[in-house]
Amino acid sequence: MVKAQAKPIFRLLLTLCFIFSCFCFAGEQEPQYDNLSFGVPGIADTIIDRPGYALGYIEYHEQPAWVIYIMTQTEATTKAAKRTNKFRSDPEIPTGSATTGDYRRSGYDRGHLAPAADMAFSGQTMADSFFMSNMSPQKPAFNRGIWKRLEEQVRQIAIREKAIYVVTGPILPKKKTVTIGANQVTVPTHYYKVIFELTPTRKMIGFILPNEGSDRPLEDFAVTVDVVEKATGLDFFSALPKAVQERLESTISVSAWELD
Repeated sequence: MVKAQAKPIFRLLLTLCFIFSCFCFAGEQEPQYDNLSFGVPGIADTIIDRPGYALGYIEYHEQPAWVIYIMTQTEATTKAAKRTNKFRSDPEIPTGSATTGDYRRSGYDRGHLAPAADMAFSGQTMADSFFMSNMSPQKPAFNRGIWKRLEEQVRQIAIREKAIYVVTGPILPKKKTVTIGANQVTVPTHYYKVIFELTPTRKMIGFILPNEGSDRPLEDFAVTVDVVEKATGLDFFSALPKAVQERLESTISVSAWELD
């Protein structure tokens, strides 16, 4: 089922990719929404597909390796729900997600991966954005600074480009170094974000940012999607034809994205 907000010109493409992804889905259930239409980014202990976003949860790190969602112009401009701040454990994580207690007095923010502001187009999607399975430990200067700036920029891109796919998450180490809480939630050193613009021109861009405050322009952190894949071990948009995937993921034109 594709979200009602998806633009008609994308419906056929999304439907075809949705059918393909049903054969590739790595979780225990088939995808219900359009979030995984272009493929599952990577293997995870638990994959959850919700109306607003899908995620791949890694139990060892107590956070997702990836969160993916489509954002349309309508969704980016619809403010149907106010921020709830009702952080809570995720009952769909069989082994138990991280908890609010893990972050208490840790010095780290409960950093959204699917931002609450991106999920404001309905009450359910807003509420779902506050599951602890959608959080990762972020330094306050990062979460409230450059990460927030990048999230705001992504919404502006969705408004301008009509529809985009967003994949975001931490760059997780093979072995834990710094952790917080009783559940030993891994504190990542870096975060990534990948954007796939869906209009006929089609383009991709990636970002890798250190988990620290910065006043540098966003373009300083722009990289190709290939670079993000190498850093994370993930495979984005694998349902695209191989030649198309390789072309879009190997190059970027930063100026084409009109970054502020």
